[in-house]
Amino acid sequence: MIEYEEADALVRPRESEVGGRRIAAHAVPYSGEVGGTPFRFDPLERRLAERRPSGRVAVGPADPAAWERAFARCPAGPVLVGPASPVEEIRGAHVAAAEGAARSGRAVYLLDPVGLPSSSPQRAFVALFAWTPDPGAGGEEALDSMFERAFEKALEAGIPAGGLFPIVPGWTDEPELLEKYLSRLSAAGAVFAAPVPVSDDGDARRILVEARARFEPAAADRFFEKIHHSDWPASIKEGLRLFRTQAARLGLAVLPRRPVGAGEPPDNSAAAARLEERAQELEEDEHRAALLHAAARWIDESGRDLAPVVREGNFAKVFPFGALTAEAEAAFRAVRTR
Repeated sequence: MIEYEEADALVRPRESEVGGRRIAAHAVPYSGEVGGTPFRFDPLERRLAERRPSGRVAVGPADPAAWERAFARCPAGPVLVGPASPVEEIRGAHVAAAEGAARSGRAVYLLDPVGLPSSSPQRAFVALFAWTPDPGAGGEEALDSMFERAFEKALEAGIPAGGLFPIVPGWTDEPELLEKYLSRLSAAGAVFAAPVPVSDDGDARRILVEARARFEPAAADRFFEKIHHSDWPASIKEGLRLFRTQAARLGLAVLPRRPVGAGEPPDNSAAAARLEERAQELEEDEHRAALLHAAARWIDESGRDLAPVVREGNFAKVFPFGALTAEAEAAFRAVRTR
């Protein structure tokens, strides 16, 4: 049995990434890994989360104002809201959190939405649908019918949508699985498919082994060897390469589109997005990639429209990352929105 308990709006300020895009906070409308599929992929923690068949779920308020107040205590920048829950149509916490975030001027990534906000500009939202291993399909990818309908509704509402896919060596990096997943997304109208390398810590690997053994017992021993005795970094790198190659062939971007909040200057948002993209392109240069993400954060938190500063030639006087000044200025000039 699943018990749902009312709770306060839970917004966690956290500097993190989802699918390669920066977030400043994470709103959790439903707290508790209970019900649904036995495992779900958590793109923030980059691991499979185990779900219990019964237990308690804390449900946030269905009042956007409560969420708006919670977001007011967080640093500037885009936020992640979700995942939603099968009871969203009754409880409404996910939509309320999304609308509260948009009211606070935020750009909002919607994780596994069921319902969609209707009272805010749609450009403030991007829908992210995380891959879920399906025990009924031999461990292959599945978006169950509820989330398939939500995917279609997002596109019909003008909200860009796409997938978040875990790269798991020896499982999800198999070419046939990648082809099927990406082709399905492309046919559904997705505009992006972002690969997410899974965490390699001990507990994350243990859960991966348990999940694969549950879904595909015949592959369990081989997968155990791959998980624990292979060159993990090399396998992840090759999985990312295969994914990106196939996504490019289908015309899918490999980073989520970045939404634009009502409270952020559009040029700032577009320039920060370009710096995030450059960080992904240069991911093997970890130091420079980290600087690019820090620069994107500085733009988000600047509190002013920086496009006029760039046009007037004064950007170098205020930008604190000297080595990236030319690249940041180029990002503004390339994406100027007015």
